[in-house]
Amino acid sequence: MNNDIKIRDYIIDNFKNDDAETIKKAIEESIRDEDEVALPGLGIFFILIWEKSDDSEREALINKIYQQIKKG
Repeated sequence: MNNDIKIRDYIIDNFKNDDAETIKKAIEESIRDEDEVALPGLGIFFILIWEKSDDSEREALINKIYQQIKKG
């Protein structure tokens, strides 16, 4: 039996029974508080979005990220 906990499964399970407002608040609080511990969870949320996005949605995401990076 493997006792390793995959962070992706942990994050998803942690929010599985929450409503959209709770998830929104968790994201906003993590960003507002600059919570470094929350970065893996935010990354998992991004993966979930990316995996379900079509090419045009992915391009829009990349463009948004690129523009923010260029602003520095």
